[in-house]
Amino acid sequence: MAESGLFRELNRLMPGRVRQNEPMSRHTTWRIGGPAEIMAEPCDGEELSLMLAMAKKEALPCLVIGAGSNLLVSDAGVRGLVIKIGKAMAGITLRGNEIIGAAGAKLAAVATFAREAELGGFEFSAGIPGTIGGAVVMNAGANGDSIGILVKEVALIDPEGNPFSKTRQEMEFGYRSSVLQRMPGIITQVTFSCHGREKPLIQDDMADYLARRKATQPLGYPNAGSVFKNPPGDSAGRLIDEAGLKGLREGDAQISTLHANFIINLGQATADDVAALMAKIRMVVYDRFGVELIPEIHMAGFED
Repeated sequence: MAESGLFRELNRLMPGRVRQNEPMSRHTTWRIGGPAEIMAEPCDGEELSLMLAMAKKEALPCLVIGAGSNLLVSDAGVRGLVIKIGKAMAGITLRGNEIIGAAGAKLAAVATFAREAELGGFEFSAGIPGTIGGAVVMNAGANGDSIGILVKEVALIDPEGNPFSKTRQEMEFGYRSSVLQRMPGIITQVTFSCHGREKPLIQDDMADYLARRKATQPLGYPNAGSVFKNPPGDSAGRLIDEAGLKGLREGDAQISTLHANFIINLGQATADDVAALMAKIRMVVYDRFGVELIPEIHMAGFED
């Protein structure tokens, strides 16, 4: 099969960083997901370009993931090649008041780096999981701020393997959105503009935000963060709560009793459990309030 040939070739070029039939449950924060036919982890943009070119030559679909913190993978898994932008592409450097992070760097690591460099801007992100690549694509935010306001420039690779870049303005950041949700492009590096701030002040704000997160979110169970985007002028969690859905279960997937816009994995939840619960939430909220909830999470492997 073409897949086997691709695996052999990739494994020859980058031994130890390519796997077959890799359970995606190991790579999502929900701890859910069937096998990836092939998974490879590039260490730089050159390897990433090579992977994309090889997958295209074999006419195989390609899914790019980070920490899997905003991802629901089907129980059947993912066909083709899954490229994981992870710890092999996680460098963080300083240039004046700018922080340059490779796409696989954890957002928490960048926030800590900024604090130690006495640079303000990332305080809002305390406790947000995931990589900066995924965070920028989604314009992740909390506490009234979002990561897009810090972005100066984004380095990317197109599906053909060619490098290009975008400025903050060209990224077209919006609520939980960016231009990368509407056009192809894989982030390799992000340059952030920060401002000088005393470390104790940064630390205090981060501690406050983290305490608030722990008090209001079910961090003791595997989850993927907010499942639905907030509708304009309202809160998805409030609507789900008002609809009386807190605590509702489908198999081992449950709407959190602490935060209604979180679905938690009680231990053995399947992707079908989560998808069924999401469908129920959307139906009940629409019937009750006439509001159509839009998923914030990305779903992979449900196409077939």
